[in-house]
Amino acid sequence: MRRADNQETGTKRARAGEAQGVRCNKRAGIALAKINLYSHQLEAIQRMKNGCVVCGGVGSGKSLTAISYYYLENGGEIACLQGEDYIPMDDPPMDLYIITTARKRDTFEWEKELAPFLLSTTKETNLYGNKVVVDSWNNVHKYTEAENAFFIFDEQRVVGSGVWVKSFLKIARRNRWILLSATPGDNWSDYIPLFIANGFYKNRTQFTREHIVYSHAAKFPKIERYLGEGRLERLRDSILIDMDFKRPTQAHHEDVYVQYDISLYKDLMRSRWDIWKNEPIENAGGLCYCLRRAVNQDESRQRMALEIAEKHPKMIIFYSFDYELEILKSLGWAAGTAMAEWNGHKHEPIPKTNRWVYFVNYGAGSEGWNCIETDTILFYSQNYSYKVMVQASGRIDRLNTPFHDLYYYHLKSRSGIDLAISRALKDKKTFNESRFIKW
Repeated sequence: MRRADNQETGTKRARAGEAQGVRCNKRAGIALAKINLYSHQLEAIQRMKNGCVVCGGVGSGKSLTAISYYYLENGGEIACLQGEDYIPMDDPPMDLYIITTARKRDTFEWEKELAPFLLSTTKETNLYGNKVVVDSWNNVHKYTEAENAFFIFDEQRVVGSGVWVKSFLKIARRNRWILLSATPGDNWSDYIPLFIANGFYKNRTQFTREHIVYSHAAKFPKIERYLGEGRLERLRDSILIDMDFKRPTQAHHEDVYVQYDISLYKDLMRSRWDIWKNEPIENAGGLCYCLRRAVNQDESRQRMALEIAEKHPKMIIFYSFDYELEILKSLGWAAGTAMAEWNGHKHEPIPKTNRWVYFVNYGAGSEGWNCIETDTILFYSQNYSYKVMVQASGRIDRLNTPFHDLYYYHLKSRSGIDLAISRALKDKKTFNESRFIKW
């Protein structure tokens, strides 16, 4: 039996050598790079199964772990994940579909993870006879007819009951799948699609009937409490695969306080008049927006951004609103500073120059990409969500970063709105506008 196994392995090694010869030199150089997983990745693979959720903080290496699991499930050998020469999978392996963010798809990040396994979305450069597809969640409905394939759902989006969830459930019934997520769920309702996909419940109605108690006092459906939480914890623990690891990096977060126009701030609070639109402020959200604009556009905040850039010639800057972007683009950056942006309007790559600033909108770029070319992020303004702030911080905290020390600068004023947002984030909560204004 061992002799037969050795013969098969020898055949696979020969095929790997042949692949190197028939592929172009550039492709072969990438493809035959050694794969050497970290211990926390190898441990996760040993515990993974169909329908599991791989949980790891940003930068933990979930993507490579997922491809490695697929490789083993299709005839690969564990030694090849520990630095040994690559041994091909059985041919053809299962068709592979990766559903990810639009940014990861457009920047070809998954292709880089696929290359060492001789997998490619391009038929001409794929060693195997299978189909490899990388697409965004916006197009997940296109793949509901797939059968007997392997799906990797990246950056979890399966909460609620919308189109994405319905497509996910259809796919899960007829295919093998795993899901990658830094934060799989904030409450038990977030787990309903995952529980249904794993066969724990027939549908949302069954889960609701067995576990949810709604408030009778609320004018709209509001969950008062959950029943049977012990069972829910057991079900959750049966599918979650935690990737705990000690980060090689040291994060340095610094709150940098700047000035703000106190007179303008007080006037906005008193008059409830939007000076930029020249119209009354009608709700708490509108007032918070105006208060934030008053403090975020202060010249002292702009000057501080320039001062920090002097110490850090390559820097990512996160911002919230378009007017902040216009301010940032107009600043007197040092000579030779290249500027690029990623937001709802433009999708520009990170500059390759020796000095650059990269403007990233929270909504468009807080997740789904990474950068190992810098050790610095400047948060020009704060986001309301603790989850978003953590995700944004993780863009430079990657396993393969060459930096040990990472620097995060949080610009904020001592205005009421900035302090309130900071308190919410410190408590790992989302800032509530209505509660702050008491509209």
